[in-house]
Amino acid sequence: MPEDVQHDRVQRLQAEGASIVEVLPEDEYEREHLAGALHLPLRELTPAAAERVLGGDRARPVVVYCQDVE
Repeated sequence: MPEDVQHDRVQRLQAEGASIVEVLPEDEYEREHLAGALHLPLRELTPAAAERVLGGDRARPVVVYCQDVE
């Protein structure tokens, strides 16, 4: 179930084994990615790509991050 989470909760989820996936474009990911984050550009996001990047563990939580410009 999707939900917004703050930085401290993301860190806690990652420590508990969640996958962190960044959907930034390649150049932004290279410059700014979170430590330990997997990369799956939004423009390439398909079920097959998600399966390739995340593997088959559907019980493992996934945190998806993109840059928030306000």
